Order: sequence, then structure tokens, then C-alpha cells
Amino acid sequence: MTQGVRERLERYFATLSDALRRVAVTGRDGAEQTLEQGCEWLRGHARAAHDAGNKLMFIGNGGSAGIAGHLAIDFSKNGNLRALAFNDPMALTCVGNDLGYHNVFAKQIEMHARPGDLLVAISSSGRSPNILAAVAAARARDCAVATCSGFSPDNELRRLGDVNFYVPASEYGFVEISHLALCHAVLDIDMGWGQ
Repeated sequence: MTQGVRERLERYFATLSDALRRVAVTGRDGAEQTLEQGCEWLRGHARAAHDAGNKLMFIGNGGSAGIAGHLAIDFSKNGNLRALAFNDPMALTCVGNDLGYHNVFAKQIEMHARPGDLLVAISSSGRSPNILAAVAAARARDCAVATCSGFSPDNELRRLGDVNFYVPASEYGFVEISHLALCHAVLDIDMGWGQ
């Protein structure tokens, strides 16, 4: 590996590490929280939803859809928590064709959510209309909401969750990897990692 590539890789991983260390967490009222408080809120609400017979719902577009699906499987299989992602291709194309792409998640939430469920809404930009509509649908069903966003610090999604994780980066890779790492940390710690 050439010296130039090695330096760029080291800088890349240092930037990713810095983005994770600088994650900002806010509550529904906009008040700042510590990362520990935000992660504990998500861990506690995920466990409480499951224990009450409810479920976790994960949503995202593109790379965030991959993260949503990954997390739903890991929270279910490894964490033994009821979890699903609303990214089935048939459902997305059916709802998108019939009701518009901005409703692909909101309609599924209207059909499947019940009071006490927890929605984890993931959007790098925090401005995706279908993610914002889904949060509104979850609120109408009395669901708790956690959000993961990045890019602009004034993105809309960052103001909509009971807890909001904001990654201060403008590149998809750093934001997406940070979202996955944050949610995995919550699950892994809940499962006893580090004890």
C-alpha cells in the first residue's frame, strides 16, 4: 500500500471515529442529552416495548434501508426482541404505485403499528418526505420514536423523535456507519457486551 493511500485511510478512520464521538443527542423538547442518556432511552424503550407485547419498527431509504433491515434482523435474532423493517420490495412498490412514494412507510405503519410500538426512523439527510410522513403516522398511532440523522444540523427529522441522534458529518459513509454503530452498541450493550 502506498504511503498516500495509508495516510488517507488513517484520516478516513479518524474522521469516522471523530463523527461517532461528536454525535449530538436531543429529546423531543430539543433539550440536549448525553450520548449515554440517548442510548439508554433507546435500549430501555426497545426492551419495554417488547416486554409489553409490542415491537420495534425500522425504516430508511437506500443505504438506510439496508441498515433498517440489518437492525431488524439483529434485534430479533440476537436480541430476542420483536422487530421488523418496512422495506419489503413488494410492499414498497405496491404502496408507492398506489399512494405515492411519500407514503410507502406511513401506510405500512398505519396498517401494522399499535400504541406502545417503537419506530426507529433513519435518514442521512433528515429531510426525506417518506420518513417524515412515517414519523407522523407513528405519532398518530401513539408510538414512541427514535431518529437517526446527519448532514445539516437543522434537518426536520432531528426535531421529531422522543430521542434524536444526529451525526455531524456530510458524507453518507460516515453518517450511515455511525447510525449502524450507534444502534448496534445499544443492542450489544443490552445483550451484556462489556460486562
